[in-house]
Amino acid sequence: MALDVVVIGSINQDVSVMSPRLPRPGETVLGTGHFLGPGGKGANQAVAAARLGASTGFVGRVGDDDWGRNMTEGLDSESVDVSALSTDPERPTGLAVITIDAQAENTIVASPGANGSLTPSLVREHASLIAEAKVVLAQLEVPTEAILEAASLSSGVFCLNPAPAAAIPKVLLERVDVLIPNRSELSLLAGREETVDTTEVTEAARAVLPDGVTVVTLGGDGAVVVEADRVSEYEAHEVEAIDPTGAGDTFCAALAVGLSRGDTIAEAVSLASAAAAIAVTAQGAQAGMPSMDEVEAFLER
Repeated sequence: MALDVVVIGSINQDVSVMSPRLPRPGETVLGTGHFLGPGGKGANQAVAAARLGASTGFVGRVGDDDWGRNMTEGLDSESVDVSALSTDPERPTGLAVITIDAQAENTIVASPGANGSLTPSLVREHASLIAEAKVVLAQLEVPTEAILEAASLSSGVFCLNPAPAAAIPKVLLERVDVLIPNRSELSLLAGREETVDTTEVTEAARAVLPDGVTVVTLGGDGAVVVEADRVSEYEAHEVEAIDPTGAGDTFCAALAVGLSRGDTIAEAVSLASAAAAIAVTAQGAQAGMPSMDEVEAFLER
């Protein structure tokens, strides 16, 4: 059966530490608490899509360890199809160390582990799963060659979240239908200073993806959608943020879900903005990811 959304990406064990402020180089800061949780941009996006009601599959790699087994069971319990999640017998499951300050700003260091062994040939083993999906969603926490293979196999809408920020081969960008960068990721791709206003965002987006749709997330400043013939701005929802980890992943997933059900880009961005706003109100990358009922209730307030 064709799935609504197939995610190609990373899966990590998250180690989160709350701190009064982010430490400076060489400094130790006494934290105020810590917890373990599931993460990885790919797994986060798959969980978010599934919670929003989309039939969702995940293509990725874990290690042959307890973390990998727990991550796999966690995805399965969220109704994510894990048939394309394979095990690397040599590398450990990916790890992310996250520091969150009192203003809900964070820093993240991710060690890829098994994520780094996702190869084009492994992706190709699941060609039909990818080709039949309405939307394929990918990020950059797995090798670019694997993402390019997925883009080549996709016959639906191919969405790329270029995170963490990195240069992207032109051959991959040419296959992207919807690009979902934040401000700094867009600036890096465009090879210019960080964009400040809508005019600069628009110029950068059209330089990077002249023929597609670019949805630029701006955190508390909302989002800007740049298309070939129009530019649209969307305000962010005001909420009391606790932990921003996973909010961007929730936005990307909700956008993909909207597109998979035939929403216009405006409708999909509205859904994504609401879902991301809800996601920041709980600790942990996946803890606050909402259901469709929760998003609809939020939008009706």
